[in-house]
Amino acid sequence: MKLSIIIVNYNVAHFLEQALLSVYKALKNVEAEVFVVDNNSVDHSLEMLAAKFPQVKVIANKENVGFARANNQAIRQSSGEYVLLLNPDTMVEEDTFEKCLAFMDATPDAGGLGVKMVNGQGEFLPESKRGIPFPAVAFYKLFGLSKLFPNSQKFGSYHLTYLDNDQIHSVEVLSGAFMLMRRSVLDQVGLLDEDYFMYGEDIDLSYRILKGGYKNYYFPETRIIHYKGESTKKGSLNYVHVFYKAMQIFAEKHFSKNNAKLFNILINCAIWFRASLAALKRIISRLLLPLADAAVVYAGLFFLARYWNGTVLAARGSGFPQQYYYLVLPIYILVWILSMLVCKGYAKPSKPSNVNKGIVLGTVAILLVYALLPETLRFSRAVLLLGTLWTLVSVNLLHSLSRRLPRKGREVAGDGSRRVAVVGSMEEAERVLSIVRMMGTPCHFWGIITLDETPTNNPRVIGRLSQIGDLVTLYRINEVIFCSRDLSSEQIIGQMCALQSAQVEFKIAPEGSVAVIGSSSIFSSEDAYTVQVHAITHKESRLRKRCFDIVTAVLLLLLLPVDIWFVRRKGGFVRNLFAVLSGRKSWVGFCRPRTDGALAQLRPGVLTPVDNFRNSDFSDEMLALADQLYARDYTVKNDIVIVWRGFSKLGNW
Repeated sequence: MKLSIIIVNYNVAHFLEQALLSVYKALKNVEAEVFVVDNNSVDHSLEMLAAKFPQVKVIANKENVGFARANNQAIRQSSGEYVLLLNPDTMVEEDTFEKCLAFMDATPDAGGLGVKMVNGQGEFLPESKRGIPFPAVAFYKLFGLSKLFPNSQKFGSYHLTYLDNDQIHSVEVLSGAFMLMRRSVLDQVGLLDEDYFMYGEDIDLSYRILKGGYKNYYFPETRIIHYKGESTKKGSLNYVHVFYKAMQIFAEKHFSKNNAKLFNILINCAIWFRASLAALKRIISRLLLPLADAAVVYAGLFFLARYWNGTVLAARGSGFPQQYYYLVLPIYILVWILSMLVCKGYAKPSKPSNVNKGIVLGTVAILLVYALLPETLRFSRAVLLLGTLWTLVSVNLLHSLSRRLPRKGREVAGDGSRRVAVVGSMEEAERVLSIVRMMGTPCHFWGIITLDETPTNNPRVIGRLSQIGDLVTLYRINEVIFCSRDLSSEQIIGQMCALQSAQVEFKIAPEGSVAVIGSSSIFSSEDAYTVQVHAITHKESRLRKRCFDIVTAVLLLLLLPVDIWFVRRKGGFVRNLFAVLSGRKSWVGFCRPRTDGALAQLRPGVLTPVDNFRNSDFSDEMLALADQLYARDYTVKNDIVIVWRGFSKLGNW
C-alpha cells in the first residue's frame, strides 16, 4: 500500500463529504486506503459515510477522544508506506497526492511534507509553513512583532513570512490539516503525543521528525482549501486557552527548565493580552457607530443653533447661553442615541425603521421634559425640531454607508442583498439554484456561468467561465457557487485565488449533495432542519396555523361564487373548504407523509411548500428539503404566499 489517508471527524458531515469526494478524485492513480475516525458525532456523519462512501474504513468512537488519540488509532491499523493526516474541512486538488508522493520518493531526507493552503476565500494561509515556537519566536508572534516586520528573518520566524510562498522550502513545523509522513519515520520518532487533546500535536511531531535527523518540507506545487476551524470557534477565549495550554505542554516537554518557565510566563501574559485586546476591540466596534452618529449630529446642530442664534434670536434681542452648545445639545444627542439603542437601532445589521423609531421616541421624550421646564430653561423648540430632521437624515445616511462597507470575511452585503452566480453545467447549475432559492436570504439576482463556449438561449445564463471576472463586476455578484461535479478542485481553487480582491463570498456545491458549503456557513437540508428544532411543532405556531386555516376557509366560503372560478377542480375545492374547517386538512402541509414524532401529527395539506415555485419537477431530495425548511421557518406569511401562488390548485384532493 502506497498511502494511508486518515481523517478525524467531529460533527462536520458536509465538510467531510466534500473532502472525501475530492480525495477519491485525487486517488485515481494512487494505491491508497482511507480511514475516517469519528469522535462520537451527532450530525449523522456515520450514516452519510455508510450511504455514500462504503469503501472508507471507519473507526467509530463512543466519545470524543481528541485529535491525537483518534489519529493514532487509525495509524496503528494502516499499512501505507506514507501516512497523511488530513482535516475534514479541506479540499485537495486532483493531482495533490501524485505530486506529493513523487516529491517524497525523490527526496530521501524528507520526513514530512505540507502543502500550500488557502482559506475559503482563496487567501493564502500563513500556517502552511511555520517555525518552532521557541520563547523568542513565540514572543514576536504573541505581541505582534511578526506582523509589523513580516520580511524579517528574526521577527517573522513563526510563520516564516520571509520565505516565498510559491517556492519549496525546508521548514520546521507542518500543519496537522495536511501532514504527509513516511511510515518508517513514524516508526522511529513515534506517533502523535496523546497528552495534547487538540492543537500542538502537529508542532510536537514536526519537532520530533527534525530531531530524528529528517527534514520537513513546504511544497507549494499543489494547493488545498482549508476552511480553517469550522469545527472549532477560533475566536473564542476557550480556543485561546486550549491552544496556549498545548504550547505549555510543548515547552515543558522539549525546552530546558528555565526556558519552559519563561515560555509559560509569556503564554500567560499572551492570554491576558489577547483577551484584553479582544474585549477592547468589541467595545470599540460597538461604540464606533454611536460615536460617529454623535459627532455628525452635533456638528449639524451646532451650526444650526449658531445660524438661528445669529439671525432669528439676534433680531429679537436675545440669544443662546454658552451652556446651550456644550451641555443642552449633547443632552439631546445622548437621549437620541439611548433611544435608538433601546429600539435596536444599533443591532447588526441595523434596520432604518428601528433607527427612525428611536429618533422619534427620543424627540418625544425631550419635548415632554421640555414642557415641564421653567420658561428660563426653554430655549428653542424650532432648533430641536429642525435638529430632529437633521438627525433623521444624517444618521440614516451614516448607517446606510456603514452597511455598504466591506466586512472581514467577505460577507454578503449588509442590506441582505444576495446576487448569486452558479458556475457549472446547465443541469447541475439548475439543481444548485433550486437549493439556493429555497434556502437562506432571498436572492435579488441569480445567474448561471457555463463552462463552454456553446451559445445558449437560456435567460439564466449570464456568460462563460472565461469571463467570470468581468461578469462579477458587471452584475455586481457577491456570491459565487462552484459545482464540484463539473469543475476540478484545481479550477475551483484557481478561480478563488484569482478573484480574491473582488469582495465575493465563495461556496462549493458537492456532487449529489443538498449541501452548499462556504467558509462561513453551510446551507444544507440537515442544518436547515436542526438549527431551530421543528418550529412548526411549537404550540404557538400550530395555533397560528389553525387560525389561518379557519379564517381563510371562512373567507373563501363567503366569496365562493367568485373565487370558485379561479380554481381548476371546483368539486374538490368545495370539499377542501369543509375538510379544512372540520380540521381534517390544512391549506398547506408537507410534500410527503411524515412519520417522525410531532411532525406526523400535522394535518395533511391541500398544497405543499413546493407550490410556492413555478417549477413542479422536484426530486425526492428536494421535496424533503422543502419540507424541512417549511418545518423550521414556519410563519403564517409563508402559508399566505403558498396559497396565493397556488390558488388554482386549491381543488386538489
